[in-house]
Amino acid sequence: MKLIVALTGASGQVVGIRLIEKLISKGFEVYAIASRSAKLTMRLETDYDETYIREIATKYYDEDEIHAPFSSGSFRHDGMAIVPCTMKTAASIAYGITDNLITRAADVTLKEGRKLVVAVREAPLHKGHLSALLRLSELGAIVYPLVLSMYSKPKNLDELIDFTVSRIMEQLGIGVDYKRWE
Repeated sequence: MKLIVALTGASGQVVGIRLIEKLISKGFEVYAIASRSAKLTMRLETDYDETYIREIATKYYDEDEIHAPFSSGSFRHDGMAIVPCTMKTAASIAYGITDNLITRAADVTLKEGRKLVVAVREAPLHKGHLSALLRLSELGAIVYPLVLSMYSKPKNLDELIDFTVSRIMEQLGIGVDYKRWE
């Protein structure tokens, strides 16, 4: 499988990083993009930086590299996840504003009928946020808020992150083994 993973400036960078790590460990091709804001937030929240993403991804792009192959519908891939996704990015996709590689790739993913998972990280949500998320859902995106799931009884933050990453991978159509609701 070929997958696109984008990280935007919202809190929760470690979830996007862990998603890339897990996909690579399963042998998938991962085309990664990090926005300028994601790079800043990544340095604030984690011990990782853009260099690490460049090292582990199959191919890495900056958000202004609009010439990337997946900015065209003729590039075949199996889906895209934006983890974490800012409300700015979510709203831009919802309303067709494709002013960078992340929003362009998401727009192309939707128009080609491929899976797009948008893992928004914002709380609380106002009516404008909710309208944009509803519109994304109506366009075919999978809106996956980064919320805590406690029924797996996580013992630490890593288990909580891994559970969330497993659920996102499953939304992309990848078979994953994790503790399910019983």
